[in-house]
Amino acid sequence: MVKSAENDHGENRKQQEDDVILENTPINFTMSQTRKNNSSEGETKPQTSFVNKFLRGSKAESREEKNDLQTTDSQAGDWIQKAATSDAAKPLSSETELRSSVEENEQFLQKLGEKAVDKCLDLNNCGLTTADLKEMVTLLPFLLDLEELDISWNDFVGGTLHSITQQMHLVSKLKILRLGSCRLTTDDVRALGEALEMIPELEELNLSWNSKVGGNLPLILQKLQKGSKIQILELVDCALTSEDGAFLGQVLPVLQSLEVLDLSMNRDIGGSLNSIAQGLKSTSNLKVLKLHSCGLSQTSVKILAQVIPLLSNLQELDLSANKNMGSSSENLLSRLRFLPALKSLVINNCALESETFTALAEASVHLSALEVFNLSWNKCVGGNLKLLLETLKLSTSLQVLRLSSCSLVTEDVALLASVIQTGHLAKLRKLDLSYNDSICDAGWTMLCQKVQFLNELIELDVSLRPSNFRGCGRWFRHLLCAVTKLPQITEIGMKRWILPASQEEELEWFGQDRKRSIRFDHGGFQEADFPLSY
Repeated sequence: MVKSAENDHGENRKQQEDDVILENTPINFTMSQTRKNNSSEGETKPQTSFVNKFLRGSKAESREEKNDLQTTDSQAGDWIQKAATSDAAKPLSSETELRSSVEENEQFLQKLGEKAVDKCLDLNNCGLTTADLKEMVTLLPFLLDLEELDISWNDFVGGTLHSITQQMHLVSKLKILRLGSCRLTTDDVRALGEALEMIPELEELNLSWNSKVGGNLPLILQKLQKGSKIQILELVDCALTSEDGAFLGQVLPVLQSLEVLDLSMNRDIGGSLNSIAQGLKSTSNLKVLKLHSCGLSQTSVKILAQVIPLLSNLQELDLSANKNMGSSSENLLSRLRFLPALKSLVINNCALESETFTALAEASVHLSALEVFNLSWNKCVGGNLKLLLETLKLSTSLQVLRLSSCSLVTEDVALLASVIQTGHLAKLRKLDLSYNDSICDAGWTMLCQKVQFLNELIELDVSLRPSNFRGCGRWFRHLLCAVTKLPQITEIGMKRWILPASQEEELEWFGQDRKRSIRFDHGGFQEADFPLSY
């Protein structure tokens, strides 16, 4: 049980790091910022109204206050007219009353430590209370141009979402809606489904970590019409049922613009993958498919092999933590060759067997665009890394290579060192060889002598398993020598490697010049930072 927990926890952490490499964000928004008024000593400047700051949008922060004040009256007039035409905006008796209302909204945002914006309201993980939510609802009539709303990780949203969805007609330009981990109730889910038809421009919907979505997915998606603009749909750990999966399969043909589909950590949808796969055939624009820990069965894996060749635009594929793939995925893995645009392949902890690994190795030769390759926790890699030799030589774009807990042996590391020396992994930024305790000191020495050729390397991890402690051999001196020649290295994982006093002194020597800092994580669970001289 300890081993399994360590496995899942470590893999989730490392996978999150990989996701940063390949963020798929099709839309970038400019956020306008609220600025506090400054007054010089002995002089009080006229205060710029919040209305002016609110409408300023993406104008440069360096704009002189004089120019700002000149536009205040015209902008305020435009804003008043816009607010007056809103269905939910109540008639205000005077501009003073209007300004008072707006200033209350500004105070609400300041209380939460957030900044007022015209297109983006990010209240993610702000500890919103029920009272805060009510205040936020009163703010919506003034956000007619809102394109992004994020209230994820706020527990008190659950049970009160209807108060927000009732105002959705005011923010019909909304493109991004994130409600992850909000403890949504069944009533919230139903209210959201009714509101979605009022935001036809929606491009991203994130409902991850809301268990009540499970069993109720039709309530949310049933009103999506053909021509829907949704590009990103994230439903991670939503307790989706087999029936939800079947319904999703029916809806997917409607989502012609879909680019990202994340169904990770829904262990009961594996049985409905037939329906999902049929729906995926219509998503020719799909770029990211994540099925981490989805309980894929041998049957569902075979079905997915039939769909993979049709997803020619796919850039990221995550099939990790589906252990039934080990003995039944030869057809699926062999067909990865039909994904020429694939940049990230995450297939860690899938209990791959020799035949399936061979099929993967043969197909990976054709993945010339690959940037992230994660094979961790597949023991069959050990002693067989030579099967990936051609892939490693041809993967000129590879940035992340993870081979943690793969039972690698000294011969595997020697092969890797040879590939590094010949310059085939010149773009590599992260190399994870942790938890491969079978590698002898001679193997680590060969690697450390060649790692200096990885000029773009940022992170290297050679940590031992939690149950194993060993003293560093002579290879450590070669590692220190290589580090001085690596211009971008920032972190070296060396957990459970014990450094004798003499080697500790060598580390301290690196602190003399203090031109940059490298983090050495070593000595059991101890952590030390040493500035590096070079």
